This record gives sequence, structure tokens and C-alpha cells, in this order.
Amino acid sequence: MKAGDLELKEKVVAINRVVKTTKGGRAFSFSALVVVGNEAGVVGHGLGKAKEVQEAITKGIEDAKKNLIKVPVMHGTIPHEQLSKEGAAKVLIKPAAHGTGVIAGGSMRAVLEFAGITDVLAKNLGSANPHNVVKATFKALASLREPITVAKSRTISLKKVFNG
Repeated sequence: MKAGDLELKEKVVAINRVVKTTKGGRAFSFSALVVVGNEAGVVGHGLGKAKEVQEAITKGIEDAKKNLIKVPVMHGTIPHEQLSKEGAAKVLIKPAAHGTGVIAGGSMRAVLEFAGITDVLAKNLGSANPHNVVKATFKALASLREPITVAKSRTISLKKVFNG
């Protein structure tokens, strides 16, 4: 997925200050976790590290544009339930009825909103570490499959996919 032809919005999910003690005193550096998306099915995340906050954010945005994925969004929600794990963070995302909104906590909310999902139920079941929660959410979104794809791979009708 190329970032050049997309109108991407960005959001800083987490900024971490890192202190390294040297013989000359303390050296500060910053890391920024950034999520970018076009709110129409394309979303990415990146990590930027630098001596200044703004520089770290800029590097994070550049990294996020390199890690874009396409998310299947159907009528503002996801096609099916998905559970994903990254480190100690477990993420559960479920489709929701129209008008429900994005019910998700913290860093998961940013990823889901920037993917263009308007109605979803999401729960963070493990660690609240923003880095792992974002990665687990991405893993869950990347493993979502559209019903038409499932129907073709199983060589069954689309009606059977929905009715089981």
C-alpha cells in the first residue's frame, strides 16, 4: 500500500521519555508511537525515536506510512469477531450494530477510528502497554476476511457464509 496518493491523518498514541545516565549527566531522548489512517479502510502505525519530541513524532509518521494495511469495513463495522495477541496484550474486536459507535479503550480507539470503523465493540483483555495493544489491534485487523473472499475460498455461496 502506497502512502503518496492517500489523504492520511495522524494521531500520537504515546510519547515515552527515555533517560540515559552518562558521566556528563543525563541524556534525554523520546519515542513516539503514531497511528495514521485515511478513515476509509487504510491504517498504519509507526515508532519514531529522537532527541526532540517533534522530531520523534515526524519519524513515527514516516514509519507509519511504510506500514499501511487495508482493513475490510462493511457498513461501518468489521465483518466478524477477532481475537489477537501481541506480547501480554490480548485484544478482542466484535462487529456492532449501526449507531453503536467505537466502544474501545485508549490506544485501540485511535487505530479503529483511523481505519474508518464507526461501529465496533472492542476489549483489551491483557496488558495495557500501548505498543503491544496497537500491534495486537493491527494483527486482528489484518487477519479480518471479507465474506466474498471466504465464499470464494470455500467455493460456497455468499448466502451460506452468512447463514452458516
